[in-house]
Amino acid sequence: MRILHLRRFALAGAVGLLAAGSLGATPAAAAANAQVSVVHGIPGQPVDVYVNGEKTIPDFQPGKVAGPLELPAGDYDIALTAPGKPIGEALLTVDDAAVPGGANLSLVAHLGSDGKPVLTPFANDTGRVAAGKARLIVRHTAAAPAVDVRAGGQPVFRDLTNPKEAKADVDAGTVPADVVLAGTDTRVLGPADLDLREGTATIVYAVGSAEEKTLDIVTQSIGGLHSAPGGVPSGDGGAAAPGMATAWYGLGGVGVVLILLALARRTAAGTRR
Repeated sequence: MRILHLRRFALAGAVGLLAAGSLGATPAAAAANAQVSVVHGIPGQPVDVYVNGEKTIPDFQPGKVAGPLELPAGDYDIALTAPGKPIGEALLTVDDAAVPGGANLSLVAHLGSDGKPVLTPFANDTGRVAAGKARLIVRHTAAAPAVDVRAGGQPVFRDLTNPKEAKADVDAGTVPADVVLAGTDTRVLGPADLDLREGTATIVYAVGSAEEKTLDIVTQSIGGLHSAPGGVPSGDGGAAAPGMATAWYGLGGVGVVLILLALARRTAAGTRR
């Protein structure tokens, strides 16, 4: 993983990203803390997460999802290291980053189309779905060519490239899905049964590398999207590492790590290996 160091982010950039995730939200919701889920999709690279100099999340494993995290606005120093390594040998650092509140985001550490580690933010669509419907969101975050995503053997999303996403509201139920090279029947992932529950958004991430034969699927679920009132939208991280929820919530703003890292794509001050 390349080493990346950032100084202060422009507040306007962060506000713009968070606003994108708050489309359709009420003014009260927009003013609330950000909800952030963290997706680790880089094969073979567990990390320790440091916040303001303290190790907060040890041994965060690939293929895991943490959150959603309720994050207040604030400034944070973040460092990611290989497990057991000191901050001075960080794989990535972010200093003095100002983070406003309000949004529902997924921040994904994954491989870019060139096979190098990158971090990408996605604003999650938490708008209501009609009765009997579920939202399916597919995100191409793998080092792999363009793909088609099929449900029940039929393409539903075509020519999806890294790091793009596609989404649709579909009938709730269990759907067999797979991923094939765009325009072909050559399967690269699946098949897998997706449980598309009514009133939820199921997010499917393609992660890993086609060349290294590490392609895999990571899923995330966001509930509370029923048309009838039934609760506040929230996430279901599922495969969080043991003890992670306590550690992240205990520090309050620690989940900001992926907000900051995701913004790195546009605001990096420099890189070195």
